[in-house]
Amino acid sequence: MAGTSALVTGAGSGIGRAIAIRLAADGYAVFVNDLSAERAEAVAAEIRAAGGTAASGAGDVGDEADVARLHAEAVAAFGAVALLVNNAGIAHQSLFESLEVADFDRMFRVHVRGTFLMTRAVLPAMLAAGKGVVVNVASQLGQIGGVELVHYSGAKAAIIGMTKALAREVSARGVRVNAVAPGPINTPLVMDLSEDWRAAKKAELPLGRFGEPSEVAATVAFLASDEASLFVGQTLGPNSGDVML
Repeated sequence: MAGTSALVTGAGSGIGRAIAIRLAADGYAVFVNDLSAERAEAVAAEIRAAGGTAASGAGDVGDEADVARLHAEAVAAFGAVALLVNNAGIAHQSLFESLEVADFDRMFRVHVRGTFLMTRAVLPAMLAAGKGVVVNVASQLGQIGGVELVHYSGAKAAIIGMTKALAREVSARGVRVNAVAPGPINTPLVMDLSEDWRAAKKAELPLGRFGEPSEVAATVAFLASDEASLFVGQTLGPNSGDVML
């Protein structure tokens, strides 16, 4: 995929960082987005130091003006975006009866609105070219739910539904849309959850361990590749066996 442009949101750490690094190793020119300019540029610099091609841009995927600017910066850097990975996300725990409206709204703003705005920005050029790939990072909690994570689970379920619906609209026009629904992965987001939650969750997993960001990145790389040409509106689950479909 040498010379092909990829835009990865929320790529300053964790799964997003691993995805950006893997795509660069596969030959993509990667535009690294994060809310933090320092984190985004650190990952881009890491890619360049390894011989890859990368640029960075800070911005909030839930903000329409930021998304327009980020898309313009990505196009200016590497041309039309051929691969979009909607990875930006946040984590927060709360029992439902204690859940604040502001926390619920923020969760959907980043995950759902962010996925919508970024996809809307890149899709016209993909449709005009008759080719393109969108990979949305959801979660297995969007499939099975999670205690103290109603707002997170709901947002990730919305992403899965959006993935299926958009795939039905645009697949015949050359744009493939799929999702990845990781289980618990060793990232800062998961480490921010309580130790009790993490211990209980690990005990539930058939594989007996949390995944690594590189394992999720490998799934995204597959869905981005021509080898995944028959995958449309699918949700792949690198989840340690937590969800079996």
